[in-house]
Amino acid sequence: MTPKQACLNLLGLSRRAKQQIAGENLTLNAIRNQSAKLVFIASDAGPSTAKKFHDKAQSYDVPVIDILTRAELTAANGNPRTVIAITDAGFAKKMVAIMTN
Repeated sequence: MTPKQACLNLLGLSRRAKQQIAGENLTLNAIRNQSAKLVFIASDAGPSTAKKFHDKAQSYDVPVIDILTRAELTAANGNPRTVIAITDAGFAKKMVAIMTN
């Protein structure tokens, strides 16, 4: 299994465990109130959306993964999404470890 596929599997599992927040406004609020432990931004997101979330996540010291496409995020989440926040530290740590190896 590739690291990308393993991360997508964990993304689906975190959704079923209700440990993620999907959607732009909800994700922004999660970053601001520091409940977001990791943010996924689709690699094919619009430039303004990508910049907004990269900047916000960086200012709150939240790691970002931006190598998954919108289609991959949608398949893992079950709903069309461009941005997803992971709220569980364990899921976030494992996903970052998988994607950085």
